[in-house]
Amino acid sequence: MGAGPDHAEAQAKVQLQAQVQVQAQAVAEAAARVMMQSDRAARRLGIHVVEIAPGRSVLRMIVRREMLNGHDMGHGGMTFTLADTALAYACNSYNQNAVAQSTQITFLRPTAEADVLTATAEEVSLTRRTGIYDVAVTNQRGDKVAVFRGQTATIKGSLVPDMPVTR
Repeated sequence: MGAGPDHAEAQAKVQLQAQVQVQAQAVAEAAARVMMQSDRAARRLGIHVVEIAPGRSVLRMIVRREMLNGHDMGHGGMTFTLADTALAYACNSYNQNAVAQSTQITFLRPTAEADVLTATAEEVSLTRRTGIYDVAVTNQRGDKVAVFRGQTATIKGSLVPDMPVTR
């Protein structure tokens, strides 16, 4: 029992799914590397990738003095940029070029100099041409400082020409 043709077919299917997942992860990692190499804004702001997976990204940034607004709080535009960048890395993780089509952010609490902000982007919906992503931005204490939703649209091209599109 368990060694018949149905069992062998099920095992083969599981192995194929595992190979597809490994390839999709490799594509996501390669796409993130290529994006960061050409993402001058992210590099200038000190944004870096903590984690990447198909349809998901985690990015981090430290609020520096020059990122403060006239109220001596973290400028909302900096928090927005971090969230928008997390959206970009998540939606491009399939190696299909994609850009933000619309976004919305709600600021929940202020940020301060030296805060370590983490933006976690999660795919909510993905169709052939569009995607929807939710991004939560937290500080080093785990307090949620902003929530962001972005809709994306695919455009021509890929980030890593010698790798497949996995979406």
